[in-house]
Amino acid sequence: MTNDIWRFVTPQFDDYSTQFAQYPSIQPADFMSTQPRLQSTLRRFTELTGLSRLLIIHAPDNSVYRHIIQNSLSALLPENIPVITSESLEKSHLFTTIKAENGHLVSEVSGLLDKADGGYLIISPNWLIKNADSWPILKSVLFGEEVSALNCDNRSPLQYEWSKRYNIKLIISGDREQLATVDYIDDDIRSGLSLYTEIELEMKIEPDNLTHYFAYLKWLLHTYRYPALSEDAVKLLLTAGVRQTEDQQYIPLCLFWHRTLLEEATIEAGNSTIEPAHIQAALDKRYYRESYLPERALSDILNGQVLIETQGKQVGQVNGLTVIDIAGHPVSYGEPARISCVVHFGDGDISDVERKVELGGNLHAKGMMIMQAFVSSALELNAPLPYSASVVFEQSYSEVDGDSASLAEVCSLVSALSNIAIDQQIAVTGAVDQFGRVQAVGGLNEKIEGFYHVCCHQGLTGKQGVILPKTNLSNLALHHTLVSSIQAGEFHIWPVSTVDEAIPILMGKPFRRKHTNAVPNKDSGFEKNSVLEKIAERIELFEREENPETLWKKLKNRLNFY
Repeated sequence: MTNDIWRFVTPQFDDYSTQFAQYPSIQPADFMSTQPRLQSTLRRFTELTGLSRLLIIHAPDNSVYRHIIQNSLSALLPENIPVITSESLEKSHLFTTIKAENGHLVSEVSGLLDKADGGYLIISPNWLIKNADSWPILKSVLFGEEVSALNCDNRSPLQYEWSKRYNIKLIISGDREQLATVDYIDDDIRSGLSLYTEIELEMKIEPDNLTHYFAYLKWLLHTYRYPALSEDAVKLLLTAGVRQTEDQQYIPLCLFWHRTLLEEATIEAGNSTIEPAHIQAALDKRYYRESYLPERALSDILNGQVLIETQGKQVGQVNGLTVIDIAGHPVSYGEPARISCVVHFGDGDISDVERKVELGGNLHAKGMMIMQAFVSSALELNAPLPYSASVVFEQSYSEVDGDSASLAEVCSLVSALSNIAIDQQIAVTGAVDQFGRVQAVGGLNEKIEGFYHVCCHQGLTGKQGVILPKTNLSNLALHHTLVSSIQAGEFHIWPVSTVDEAIPILMGKPFRRKHTNAVPNKDSGFEKNSVLEKIAERIELFEREENPETLWKKLKNRLNFY
């Protein structure tokens, strides 16, 4: 760990000083200026005259984004070409509706197809999902075939056939789950009948892109009449955006995210220039509104109802990090979890308690199997491990899934096998592959902050911190109070790439470095006083002195069996 590790746990914008210097003079540009892929697709869609009369757009399913598409498309077309958008899910609003009496037409109500004739119609995928039986009719409209009107009263049919031919291109804009359902309705939708594109709600932070983002930000301020942002406020807004995307290389473009934050910052600023303090106040008050559940969970730990130790050492026990998702709650929050392992003489089976009681998901089970394979490989055994183990998330009463605890589970297992204690001042997150490499996981900001809050309330020692995958450093945008604690040396971050790097931090001993002069069959080959050396010694002692027959005799004598 370097002294400037704090610089890695929050976004740094030093390389973009030129772009920030240009910010005051940048001219506003609308949302579509950040969507070159969508703009290019819309332009091509207007040029096509063959069968490709359907455009699928992955986007948030709401009227705001559909109107953005409508306005952008209208700007590409002559004024006389209609571009119609609708939020209605009723098929009667789409098709022409007629009423007949005594076989004669008495009324005719035009639908959206009539309004969009010769132009474009934009709808939600929900229309197709609700009216799947009417899709063949709409599909025939796209093919240019004649379609009949809807009769308001089937008991009074028209004596003659009413039909009409339309010239329409259709745009369906919605989220991915909706589009997947639409695919299920008709395979032709994703065939040559349609084009596909996306509204991109994230932008990579690069010099040119940052200039486009600043122009978009200026447009937001102007369009919705927010006050100006100072340069430092822009940087804090970018930092908040990085936390939203969970990637230091990307910032969000979402209209709703920007507007809700800027609106609250405007209130804090009193309609004056928005400064960093106003952005931070808006973020803090949002957290306060949403923080009842995480604070309630923290109180259970502080009251001793949930046992989490942040000082001392324990064998076979480690602080893992979890992210809690509650249905109906707007955000996820981090919470430490005590993972424990006990070992006993056995046949080498490592029991995943969560899986056995059906509280462990498939990904968690996969992580456990990979962890077992790695430990067995690291020990270089030519026979099954003469111990069995039981690994469990203590005081967990709901399903556990994901493989982000596999590094912590490895540490608890090797601690129990070697009888070497783990420092409880340190929490662990990360996935492990079969070669002991530590892989990236999700929810890092929430996980680290969850453990930090517990440490603060139980007392900071100056030696507490979190071990995390090195590849996750680019996902961090920690709260400013935690960044300050890291700068002051009150809390630490240890990025690791392998299990060999994590074990010495937790247990104060090397994991498995080998002697270069190891003698086959006489030397275990592991460095003296390493964790694997201790495990190897324990196995050797068992094999030399405690064979199964002797154990069985001792058990019979103790239980008075004859």
